[in-house]
Formats: sequence, structure tokens, C-alpha cells
Amino acid sequence: MSEPDLIKVLGTAGARFVVAKQLRSSAGTFIRLNGKHVILDPGPGTLVRMAKSKPAIDVTKLDAIVLSHAHIDHSGDVNVLIDAMTEGGFKRRGVLFAPGECLEGEDPVVLRYHRGFLTDIVTLEAQGDYSFDGVTFSTSVAHDHGTETYGIIFNRQGKKVSFMVDTRFFPELLASYAGSDLLVMNLVRLRPHESGEVLHLCVDDASEILSAIRPRKAVLTHFGMTMIRAKPWVVAQKLSEETGIDVTAASDGMVLEFG
Repeated sequence: MSEPDLIKVLGTAGARFVVAKQLRSSAGTFIRLNGKHVILDPGPGTLVRMAKSKPAIDVTKLDAIVLSHAHIDHSGDVNVLIDAMTEGGFKRRGVLFAPGECLEGEDPVVLRYHRGFLTDIVTLEAQGDYSFDGVTFSTSVAHDHGTETYGIIFNRQGKKVSFMVDTRFFPELLASYAGSDLLVMNLVRLRPHESGEVLHLCVDDASEILSAIRPRKAVLTHFGMTMIRAKPWVVAQKLSEETGIDVTAASDGMVLEFG
């Protein structure tokens, strides 16, 4: 019997203080599609969360790792996952998908020592199409986040399962994520930062995005301190009432199963 497709949100921490204090886990997101196992954005603690998950997620069965960008809360465990999934490089396997800045930028986050452990490394570009072992996905327009950043849009049986990762709001996001059936959105801030220089979405941005895209379901995650204090589940309920869309605030370890 084949394993059911699902998403498991291993961690919901966003921004430096929530990550540093581990008020929420900063682990990445586990995705199982077509029997393949993927980790998206393995932040600090991902390997530990996989091992302690119930049931445990076997790191040696990972098929792919996807990095949306190089920031440490999205890539901190990438090297230890590569090492573990390949059993220290003795079993060469798996594919890494990552923007060029993660690999060849001023501060590459993937160690050259580990790169040869993988079957392949694929450099992501804006609005590209990618596949491995029957799993297909595309990247969004380049996000406005201060480093090379792309959202990830999986194709599941003709439906779009989209991960809108860190970014400042700009109108082109709406077209890039149009038609999303499930939209997982990184919502770091309750309100815009007074400096205007923090490149993250706030609740007003989320409302505009949801009203325009109108996914069947939206999941909020990657919370900063202002969102934690505001109680994400309360924010999600207000967005549901305001937009008429089923909006849920993720919690650490939350599982989303597909019908």
C-alpha cells in the first residue's frame, strides 16, 4: 500500500528572536508526494525534529532537499541532512535544489565537502520548472527578500500546492501564485516594521494576497515575535472571517493530509 501524500510542518519559527529562543521550532517542512520524501528549508533543528517526529521520519529515505534561500533559519541543517541521508557519503543519493547564491554566492551555505554525496545538485532560477522521480514543481517570481529567494509550487494531480516563503509584498506575487489550491504562507509580522526595511509579509499583506488569489485553503507559518504575541490562531480566524477563505495557523508538528 502506497504512503498517502502529506505535509508535516516540523517548525513554525520565523525571524531571529523566535529562532534564537526556540519559542517555536525552526525545523523545516516535510513533504511526501508520489511516495517521495522532501524537506523544504531545513532550518536549525530539522534533523532532531525528524527523529523525534511521531512516527519518526527516516532521514535515510529522503529523496530531495529544497532550499528557497540561504538565510540560516531556512538552511541551517542542510549539510547535516545531506550527511545523514547519504550515511556519511557511503550511499550516494538524493537531489538538492537551491538558488545559485546558496551554492556559489559570497557565503555559500552548502559545504563543498558534502556536494559529492548527492546524486545531483540543481540550481533554481525564477519561474523555472523542475522534476525528480515523478515529482514536479516550479519556482515563483524572484521574491523581494535581500537574497536570491524563490517560492516553491508543487504540482499534485493538477493542483497547485504553493509555499510563499519570505518576501516583502509586491504586486507580481499575485500573478505568480495565481491558481494555488493550497497556499502555505510565511507570515512573520503582525504589522509592517516602522523602518520600512524589513522584507517580510504582514497581516494586511496576507489579507490582500488571499483576497486576490483565493486558494481553497491557506496555512500561515514562520511567525515572528509580533505574530506570536498576537496569537497566530486568532489572526488566522480573523483572516478567515475577512476573506471567506479557510485559513489555519500552523503549529509545530501539524500534519496536512490530502484527500
